[in-house]
Amino acid sequence: MKGVVAASHPLTAKAGIEILESGGNAVDAAVAASFASFVAESVLTSIGGSGIATVFDARTNRSAFYDFFSNMPSGKPGDGMDFRKVTIDFGTATQDFYIGRASVAVPGAVAGLCLMAEEMGTMPLPELMAPAIRMAKEGVALTGFMAYTLELLEPIFTYTPELRAIFAPGGRLLREGDIVRIRELAGLLEGIARDGAGVFYTGSAAEALVEDQQANGGLITYQDMRSYEARSAEPIVTEYHGHTVVLPSAPSSGGVLVAFSLKLLDRMDIGRYDFLSPEHLHLLAQVMRVTNEARSELLGNGNGGVQEILGPKNVDEYLGRLPLDDEHDGSRFRDRIPGNTTHISVMDGEGMVVSLTTTAGEAAGYMVKGTGIIPNNMLGEVDLHPGGFHRLPAGARLETMMTPLVLLKDGKPVLAVGSGGSNRIRSAILQVLLNVVDFGLPLDKAVNAPRIHFEHGVMQAEGGIPNSTIEALRKMGYSVNAWDDVNMFFGGANAVGISPDGEPVAAGDRRRGGTTAVAR
Repeated sequence: MKGVVAASHPLTAKAGIEILESGGNAVDAAVAASFASFVAESVLTSIGGSGIATVFDARTNRSAFYDFFSNMPSGKPGDGMDFRKVTIDFGTATQDFYIGRASVAVPGAVAGLCLMAEEMGTMPLPELMAPAIRMAKEGVALTGFMAYTLELLEPIFTYTPELRAIFAPGGRLLREGDIVRIRELAGLLEGIARDGAGVFYTGSAAEALVEDQQANGGLITYQDMRSYEARSAEPIVTEYHGHTVVLPSAPSSGGVLVAFSLKLLDRMDIGRYDFLSPEHLHLLAQVMRVTNEARSELLGNGNGGVQEILGPKNVDEYLGRLPLDDEHDGSRFRDRIPGNTTHISVMDGEGMVVSLTTTAGEAAGYMVKGTGIIPNNMLGEVDLHPGGFHRLPAGARLETMMTPLVLLKDGKPVLAVGSGGSNRIRSAILQVLLNVVDFGLPLDKAVNAPRIHFEHGVMQAEGGIPNSTIEALRKMGYSVNAWDDVNMFFGGANAVGISPDGEPVAAGDRRRGGTTAVAR
């Protein structure tokens, strides 16, 4: 077998498989799939977005983290900014976002993918981008999940006439099976394939983006685009129950927070409880609560670097805030503190694994004329700006909760997983990992089992959790919001791993249209 791919769209996965079957490695496949996702998953991600990736190569024992997340632009906020609130209704919960030109951060996706291909890929960029270019020229049919997401985000994707012409031609929102065509995007992709990332940051596309920003209340300048750099860095590496966990470092706060949760859980045996029992979910919720407290009290407050935050002193202190085995009063344990994204996982037959997450937020609600670029709204996501909007210094890397993770056993990859889901990303990834390591679930069940998310004193409990467990948690004192079914609110954790017979295997998260493909 040449490898496996898990993604949120069949054509995204197919692009990765096409590269694996042509002799490319996992990085080649992930780069090709990611560029393809900008076309196939235009309501989830965009060439105007950003991302991060974690890579492990078993042949060289090398771990790498690629940071191509968004920078804060240098324009001055003011009364003339184009910045408007929209509320997205998930059915059982709502979330506020902001769109418009002043919600756009400096995009990093193109720079990052090109850097990955250059440093760890084996195939030329034109070959990696060929599937995406082909799809952009032909158009892509909306899957059921993409149509559902478009309906959910209708206020954003019908905000301007240019977007309405693409996503609601004639006044009717596109439905499953309808073709999405963003013709100008093909030309931009061809330029990048031919001349590299510089086309996006210094060429006509950059000029069009900046001119639109300056004319319509945005904050990005020419210097912001010209000076943007993707970078590779050392990942966070920690141990958990006999496994090695490779996580993204800054600007991913998700990486250090998942590592912190694992440091707490490493002192316990959560697997001794029945899966989805009240005891299992009670302990999990309290680890989420304590990790939220650590985020508020440790991150960004001058409390040291990653090693200090994850050090025994801090772990011991926060471990003491967890309930003892005989403490089951959920009402005593409340938080102390008050996105659209897609993920691709790839494993090749030679032991290289890639976990890559990209996002454009929910999109900024407009398209840059003549380019096919639908910009991000990373400056309009509340959870990325806990200190308030537009307060970061110019050039600062935005913080992200995205957490593409690689899990190793005896130096060999056994799991790569990441997720979309805004501030539910951490809880989704943590639960998939625990399902694999502590509960021994097969990969597909580990990914698609019902989840919880605990925040602001409320336990969000996904459909599929037994009613007896829900009632027991309420008797403990928890405020439980019980969902009727699984929902994209709880993430989209596409994963690859190893089957019991030692072969690569993939699992797509059905919450976000997850799909898998195999290269033989």
